[in-house]
Amino acid sequence: MDLLVVDTLEPDVLEWLGLRHSIRHAPELAHAPREFRRSLYNVRATIVPASVTIDTETLDFAPVLVAIGRVSAGAENLDLAACERRRIEIVRSLTASARAEAEFTIGAALALLRRVPIRGADGSVAGRELGGATIGLVGMSPSARSIAQLLSGFGARIVGYDPALHASDSVWPLWKVAPVGLRELVERSDVVCVQLAYFSRYHGLLGDRFLTHCKPNQVLVSTAHSGLFDETALAAALKSGRIAAAWFDSLEPGALDPQRPLYGIPTLQVTPRVAATTREARQRSAWAVARRLDELLEFVPKSASELSETTIPGGLVDLEAASWST
Repeated sequence: MDLLVVDTLEPDVLEWLGLRHSIRHAPELAHAPREFRRSLYNVRATIVPASVTIDTETLDFAPVLVAIGRVSAGAENLDLAACERRRIEIVRSLTASARAEAEFTIGAALALLRRVPIRGADGSVAGRELGGATIGLVGMSPSARSIAQLLSGFGARIVGYDPALHASDSVWPLWKVAPVGLRELVERSDVVCVQLAYFSRYHGLLGDRFLTHCKPNQVLVSTAHSGLFDETALAAALKSGRIAAAWFDSLEPGALDPQRPLYGIPTLQVTPRVAATTREARQRSAWAVARRLDELLEFVPKSASELSETTIPGGLVDLEAASWST
């Protein structure tokens, strides 16, 4: 079999793939790990949702597997090192959900600025506007670039920080974002938007060292992994009012339990990873993944003996979704 589709895809995507390859659409296998592993024998590619784990044990059942498609942007439950050792390509699209995440982030910022009023010099209490505010972008991901583009219509000032980009990099003026250090960003920004890709070296990056310097009445929106934050420092900033309100699109399991620092903070709002979940983003990602898998299946031999003699580009590939429009 060419392709095992465990994720739920749009009918037109499935039809397009079915005209080109032998496929099996079995979304029920997402809830049956043993049956899923058994089904991988002689499968050359698979598309799996984020709930399905691909580890070394699973790969032992897939001797001719050369590609794993992921329609959702994340790489959760995928053993990337094991896939790379076996020359299995991970196919996904980071740009497909960029617009959706940008719209969510700006919508959340607008809501927080209006819902959490501040007291003016004359004693009046009112919400704020995004126009004229300073917006700090932590992490220049594809969604951050979309945020910067959308904010241009509001008249907001935009500053940015990314540990992987030097301040002299030519991309900053292209994105119309002023590069600053992380401390300066939190000191200057009325709104901080966090979408920095998470790596273990960034764990707890946003802690006391920076959160104690927040601009008064700052609001924060994060679509990033919550491990970027030191939760004790974040809780202290929220309780003291240094951060007027925060909106996280995901928190690690148990972060809101009674014994944890963030428990019961009324100015903290959490949503269950809905930023990238739009119909349009999923369609863009599904087509991008389908097109790339089609290319790979045309190139890759169909038998294990042929495969052993063929060089396959392993590793993780992030597709530019816009280049795969239908």
